[in-house]
Amino acid sequence: MQILNGKEAAQAIKDSLKIEVAQLAANGREVPHLVAILVGNNGASETYVAAKVKACEEVGFKSTLIRFEESVTSFRLFETIRELNGDPDVDGILVQLPLPAHISSEEIINAIDPAKDVDGFHPSTVGKLVLGQPTFIPATPYGIMLLLAHYKIETKGKHAVVIGRSNIVGRPMSILLSAAGPQGNATVTICHSHTVNLSEICRSADIVIAALGRPGFVKADMVKEGAVVIDVGITRVDDPTKKKGYRISGDVDFDAVAPKASFITPVPGGVGPMTIAALMKNTFHACALKH
Repeated sequence: MQILNGKEAAQAIKDSLKIEVAQLAANGREVPHLVAILVGNNGASETYVAAKVKACEEVGFKSTLIRFEESVTSFRLFETIRELNGDPDVDGILVQLPLPAHISSEEIINAIDPAKDVDGFHPSTVGKLVLGQPTFIPATPYGIMLLLAHYKIETKGKHAVVIGRSNIVGRPMSILLSAAGPQGNATVTICHSHTVNLSEICRSADIVIAALGRPGFVKADMVKEGAVVIDVGITRVDDPTKKKGYRISGDVDFDAVAPKASFITPVPGGVGPMTIAALMKNTFHACALKH
């Protein structure tokens, strides 16, 4: 069993980007500029955005964090996005989800200029992904593909099972794994809450992608010997033995599954860092396309 170290792979990507950004600056060219919008004071969102801002600093990007109170109106957010869309200095715009209940995440995402949609959520971005056209890839699936490439994991002809059908991870993941090209050409099965014989289907998988948001859901008897296991889940679970009062849990029962897996991601330290590295790559690409 080998750990798929997301921190290590992400660092390699950031180190490469740092060199490219330094070359841009040395040649007097603009460096990428990422703007993050954070609404409210959700603890997890605060952590995610802080990590993204830190990554920008590390690779030499410009970054701007725009904060709003939870009571902000949709109109105010639309106006802010409209201004950012028209700002030639801004290359990438991300709105940290989830948003408060009174704001439609779908409408806000749809307002972002697809040329600055570095999270890869805009309908036109998703449409191009489905059609196999060049576009921004949603950051978490993109990060997983980069992780598979970093460890040279073969996917061609393999059976991949994706547990979860969200538009953010599950569905784009299935498209990427089944597409022609490196880390693609797999046969993909998408499973969800209504899948019959889920355990049996998982046991047939060469690659398991768990992205359903249920801590410890994937048990050892659901994974065959030698499978590659990618755990996308990251949930705060109450734990009075921890200083913060909680622990971070993935969707995979790591201790039980790891001995059976050929490769497995830890939580934290697996997919999370790769998501941020993928976001950095998308932002760099957005800047390059602008010029």
